[in-house]
Amino acid sequence: MNGDWLIRGRDGRLSVYLPTDDAVLCRAELGPGGPWDPPRRVGGDQKLRPGPAVGQGTDAYAHLAAWRPTKPGEAGLVHSTHFRPRLAALDWISIGHPDKSGDRTGTPAVTVDAQGRAHVFVRNGAGGVSMRGQKEVGGWGPWRDLKGREVEDRQAAVTGESGLVELYAAVPGAVLHWRQEKPGSVPVLEEALETPARPGTLYALATSADHTTLFYTDDTGDLCAWRPGTKPVTLLPSAGPGPVSAIRCRLDGHDCTLLAQRSAGGRVAFAAYPTEQESAGAWWTESGPQLPVDAVVALAVDADERVVAATSSPATGQLLITRRKDEPGLALEAWREV
Repeated sequence: MNGDWLIRGRDGRLSVYLPTDDAVLCRAELGPGGPWDPPRRVGGDQKLRPGPAVGQGTDAYAHLAAWRPTKPGEAGLVHSTHFRPRLAALDWISIGHPDKSGDRTGTPAVTVDAQGRAHVFVRNGAGGVSMRGQKEVGGWGPWRDLKGREVEDRQAAVTGESGLVELYAAVPGAVLHWRQEKPGSVPVLEEALETPARPGTLYALATSADHTTLFYTDDTGDLCAWRPGTKPVTLLPSAGPGPVSAIRCRLDGHDCTLLAQRSAGGRVAFAAYPTEQESAGAWWTESGPQLPVDAVVALAVDADERVVAATSSPATGQLLITRRKDEPGLALEAWREV
């Protein structure tokens, strides 16, 4: 799942979105901090292609995008909105194809602006990026070609504290950054950072009123942080080969950025540092059991403002959860399967 697949709904319940070969399943807490319900299929019975994406707005609504087969050798993108974790999501609706027709072109990315409008990004057939956004009065605007060349799969879409939509994408030898100039406008390519970012490792987070921060792994295996307009900073060696998950949270009264990643050894590794103060340093601490090689990690903050971490393995269907204990530092409860 591309995006934050562990989220807190507006009723305080946590939910997770879990992809299968032809669907997206949702599970939700029956009550904040309580047991979880069984998996439910999102958006009806339509069959999907692998590689869905999810994004969440400040209204806490979840927006999902995925490819759906339309006829042999062709596919189109579909969108669904999920208002509350324990309610059924809306049925998938077609939002078309960035090239008007053809097969799947890449993994979508979704983010939601301050007005609650979803923006879906995807690599197009020419190797650039296309975007389609919801209108303020309902419906969808046209597909927009944002340009770019040789864009790698799995872009990172994010909405800043300003409410403006941004996108990061890796290309050979560089990272591209698009940003809206005003609400509702088409994002424009603002900067190209020359850096060897490994494809599939990008994760973006809003870190202040003026900035979003991109985390990525470079070709030496180091985890780096970059805010457009500045130079990238090497944080620490990457714990494992996949992307990190990151959230802002309060740890012992301080605004911190918490990172999590499946380590090369198979456990979950955590690292934290004061937000936007990479020079303070960070180091990994591993937690939990050994995980399957396909396991992914997600982070959220629950209704009690406690950090929650989850791991999911598509191959085994195993979902594990832990929460921060009510004590100093980042002490975690025992991991449990739900």
